[in-house]
Amino acid sequence: MELSILQLIAVYAIPVVLAITLHEAAHAFVASRLGDRTAQALGRVTINPFKHVDPVGTLLVPGLILLASKALGGGLLFGWAKPVPVIASNLRSPRRDMGLVAAAGPGANLLMALGWGLAIKAMVVTGVGDEFFVRMAYAGILVNIALAVLNLMPVPPLDGGRILTSLLPLRLAIPYSRLEPYGIFILLALLATGLLGNVIGPLVDLGVGVLASILSL
Repeated sequence: MELSILQLIAVYAIPVVLAITLHEAAHAFVASRLGDRTAQALGRVTINPFKHVDPVGTLLVPGLILLASKALGGGLLFGWAKPVPVIASNLRSPRRDMGLVAAAGPGANLLMALGWGLAIKAMVVTGVGDEFFVRMAYAGILVNIALAVLNLMPVPPLDGGRILTSLLPLRLAIPYSRLEPYGIFILLALLATGLLGNVIGPLVDLGVGVLASILSL
């Protein structure tokens, strides 16, 4: 059954908000455990979405993309939350720990994708849950895997760029980190040309396939 625009928004709303906000909460939690309590002091170590939601990046942009994908077909779901502030000098081992803080966000998304997959498995096995909740759980898998894959791209300031910076030798990490102010423009160019979707789409499909295989969905 094809969903209307309102039904599509209803299916994706909770998965998108959870995926984006818990991604940021994971950054804040790991930073606090590694010595920087800046985000913790701002109340960001929480699953309360209102502490993380950016009205434009978490709600408006994903909503418009969903509308466009409904009208035109296709489209890559894209969004962001309020960035979690991390002061590297407060961390016990700044280079290593910045990589760990960065990895926490995509790691949280992969765990959430697994959780949504387990929810589908439970609904199938028990017969409890109607089509709406199955669709929502599947949307949760898609959104979280897509967000993890996107953020693991090695483009600063994405998490993948910061992870790579933490792993590179210092002589390469310093010039590489200087790309960060231009990272958003690189991403927008890749998005506008369709290259971003061409890279992420197959990886998301692979991730969904692997999860379905693991859970026998």
